[in-house]
Amino acid sequence: MKKSLFAMAAILGLALTSCSSDDNNNNNTNNSSFVLKVDDLKGEIKDGTVTLDPTQTYTLTGGLVVKGGATLVIPAGTVIKSSATAEATSLYIAVERNAKININGTAAKPVIMTSGKATPAQSDWGGLIIAGNGKVNTGDNGTSEVGSLSYGGNDNADSSGNINFLRISYTGSKYTAEKEYNGVSFFGVGSGTVVSDIYTFESGDDGIEFFGGAVNASNLVIVNSYDDSLDFADGWQGTATNVYIKGVTKAGVEGSTNAKDPSGAVPMTNAKITNISIVKGDAAFLADEKAINYKEGGGKQAYTNLYVADGMPKDLAKLSTDAGAVANIAAGNFTITNYTFGASVTAFDGPKLSGTTTGALGAGAGADLPTWANWTK
Repeated sequence: MKKSLFAMAAILGLALTSCSSDDNNNNNTNNSSFVLKVDDLKGEIKDGTVTLDPTQTYTLTGGLVVKGGATLVIPAGTVIKSSATAEATSLYIAVERNAKININGTAAKPVIMTSGKATPAQSDWGGLIIAGNGKVNTGDNGTSEVGSLSYGGNDNADSSGNINFLRISYTGSKYTAEKEYNGVSFFGVGSGTVVSDIYTFESGDDGIEFFGGAVNASNLVIVNSYDDSLDFADGWQGTATNVYIKGVTKAGVEGSTNAKDPSGAVPMTNAKITNISIVKGDAAFLADEKAINYKEGGGKQAYTNLYVADGMPKDLAKLSTDAGAVANIAAGNFTITNYTFGASVTAFDGPKLSGTTTGALGAGAGADLPTWANWTK
């Protein structure tokens, strides 16, 4: 009898050891068929919910795609690093229409997505791509330029989940000069998606870009982007509140309506940007498309409490000469209310200016990082 009991205990011990090993290497939680591997994070999450383990550091070795109907949950403190050896354009995280991603970071424990290279640099990996069912003036079934996700529809209240306290860096890998990742890309994402506290750093293309949809975002810190910092196009109907931009290669903000039909595409872009600071950065950053690039129809763009730091180019905005942009400027659809411009910014052609002309602190502290962004330090 004792021998039987000892044998049973040994078997139980082996079983518990096996379960512990699985928890560390194949932490496939909840009810998904997806096999989650800490050192080989890639593939398609086709069903159920997958929750990452915040005590692990994951290595992204290929595209990780959340398919329609599935959910990816990333708890506070989780770290994902891109493979140091895989092709940079193969490394990305994508969320399809009708799928969800819940990034549940906190100020004390943000979710971190970054390069796994010993000496990280911009464009080491792709970035985060989210597709939704929101309205896009390029059509209901567009295909994202990276990730090949279908996006667009008629539900501007659609939800793709939430992003809270995400630090994402060294993104923006490129297929070609016209096909490249951003830090975070929102394709037709609806207003039911909660987006706050994103910090993008060293993006090889744009820091954050909205392609149509109606998602709103707040508390955005965009530092060192090697194209535009904040970009929106294709009929975006959203708001961006509390935006701190530093390290501007092209434009601090690039806003457009539609590249192919700048005069007639509907819905027209209707963007509201509130509390925004734009700082050129060091000599490597030229801001050669100005603080604001109003292009391809431009649409409705309303800026409130804008701070543009000294050192930015003389002209506040680069203005497209296409018929749609010219008409929208004449109609007063490009407005700035309450602003402070540094001494280097002396020409104000284009936008309709109103309100106070000094004292606006932009994101909260003028050229300095605002206190709400201290978590990014």
